[in-house]
Amino acid sequence: MSWDVLIPNEEMEAATSRLLETAALVGADSYQARNAAQGTHCKIGEQGLCCRICSMGPCRITPKSPRGVCGCDADGVVGRNYLRFTAGGSATHSDHGRSIAMTLYRSSANGNYNIKDPEKLKRIADEWDIETEDRDIYDIAHEVALRGLEEFGKPFGRLRFLKRAPEARQKIWRDNKLSPRAIDREVSLSLHMTHMGCSSMPEALVHQSLRAGLADGWGGSMIGTEFSDVLFGTPKPVDTTANLGVMEKDMVNIVVHGHDPSLSEMVVYYANDPEMIALAKKNGASGINVCGVCCTSNEVAMRHGIPMAGNFLQQENVVLTGACEAIVVDVQCIFPALGPLSKCFHTKFITTSNVARMPDSDFIEFKESTAAENAKQIVELAVENFKNRKPELIHIPNLVSKATVGYSVEAIYDTLDTVANSHIDEFQTMIPLIDCIRSGVIRGAVAMVGCNNPKVRPDYAHIELMKKLLANDILVIVSGCSAQAAAKAGLMDKEAGKYCGEGLKRVCRLANIPPVLHMGSCVDISRMMILASDIAKDWRIEISDIPLVGCAPEWMSEKAVSIGNYVVATGIDTFLGIDPYTDGSKGIVGLLQGDIEKWVGAKFYVEKDIEKLGDKMIERIEEKRAKIMI
Repeated sequence: MSWDVLIPNEEMEAATSRLLETAALVGADSYQARNAAQGTHCKIGEQGLCCRICSMGPCRITPKSPRGVCGCDADGVVGRNYLRFTAGGSATHSDHGRSIAMTLYRSSANGNYNIKDPEKLKRIADEWDIETEDRDIYDIAHEVALRGLEEFGKPFGRLRFLKRAPEARQKIWRDNKLSPRAIDREVSLSLHMTHMGCSSMPEALVHQSLRAGLADGWGGSMIGTEFSDVLFGTPKPVDTTANLGVMEKDMVNIVVHGHDPSLSEMVVYYANDPEMIALAKKNGASGINVCGVCCTSNEVAMRHGIPMAGNFLQQENVVLTGACEAIVVDVQCIFPALGPLSKCFHTKFITTSNVARMPDSDFIEFKESTAAENAKQIVELAVENFKNRKPELIHIPNLVSKATVGYSVEAIYDTLDTVANSHIDEFQTMIPLIDCIRSGVIRGAVAMVGCNNPKVRPDYAHIELMKKLLANDILVIVSGCSAQAAAKAGLMDKEAGKYCGEGLKRVCRLANIPPVLHMGSCVDISRMMILASDIAKDWRIEISDIPLVGCAPEWMSEKAVSIGNYVVATGIDTFLGIDPYTDGSKGIVGLLQGDIEKWVGAKFYVEKDIEKLGDKMIERIEEKRAKIMI
């Protein structure tokens, strides 16, 4: 295919249709079929008006029954459901961070995990008042890891990373009593508040939702991101490829899927082991090809250039190609359907975590202490499976795009420094980027994140919104499944600058960057919070005044709700393409889409019409520009 052509959504959908023909041929299930079988979704549930937190119900709040058995009204029921959504997402992301902290604690010079970025480790240690001079790097690592683990359950104080925010933002959190305490305490308190007979006041429930979200973004997720960089390397721009065409017909294809890089890092290592490559050739393959799905894909792409096969709703498609020897999963966003689907092919569905046990899988428990042994076993199992392929079922769509990924905050600083000397008194600044925004060459930025959702046309909202924003000279920074949508469409190719307005096009050319910057996985949205904080500090304005908004047009998970809460609580207006099950309560909608702006300087916008959603984001960016008199 031609590299300079934007791959349209229609072409990707046609490829999926062709793969579904294979599914029909072998009697395999698909999310499309299951979604259709569900029929019309429960409207009461979609409005957040169903309560099942005690056994007196479930209660449905309707005009005829405006209160549950206990007397809780629509505001209370919807608010409780929303807070529980947030708590689930905060717990999930934060437990990921805890896992990475444990891996850092167990790192050693001769062990399975080593320190890849000692300088970043020392910066975190200095930030947390941990002595580094004349100390062994692993002694420092273990103390930093232990201090990080304390953030989950310490009895007193506030989260340490909150001090990274500008002082004005910290004051907003303090004044509104939003500063999170221990991470687990905020999650536990959220569940306590939503227990039968506890909070039903909408203001209290939304307030705790913001605080529980902040515990994720400035706590668990930030620990996960920062400690992953220490262990596996801080991402730098690297070229890769994306879409289903990255599957190789003549190679052993191992697909890593999930969110925890501890597993995928080891799989990548052993896939490059000469012994394993020799075994692959012995079994008739030309080599071993590792590619990824979902956020695990983002993790290995930005550190190793591993190809990205697709995002959340393409996880079944990689199996439907008939060329997947093993799909290896860790935690989060994994379809249980992969088990029975894989049995329709030769594919091994390998689960590795007690957090995500699923039927019809080969379970190989992955532990830090046996990581090398586990990864080698997984790679060997996949290699031995190559000979079991069914050639008549193999169909790999001819869809591949180029992408440049790995724009960590550190990488963005380095990129700015190649364009203009961003050093002032030996410290790098965001001033070159600020100057571009202030002058209007770049109008602003949108942080686009989130999942895919069968409720809407997959990837369409991500791609069309990005194209609209780029044409209006608005820089787009992405993470998670949104990043993979951009990569598949060719929007993270440096040649994609031609889809931009003249100002952004010029910036992309001078800086040698794509117009859509990849910042990592969904945990790495914490990088976006640091980036926004650094811009605010260097610009000497409040975060809420930056011409920057967030957007999750196709979100679907509890994690996305937690993310939305911490992004808004950080001062960044957030635009959603799918309602967060709050429509049944005027009180909760009024708070989330209105009154919380008085608390944190930002709020949610919900708009299901994608064209209107894009217009509203542009309008809000221009309002912010006018406010600070750019």
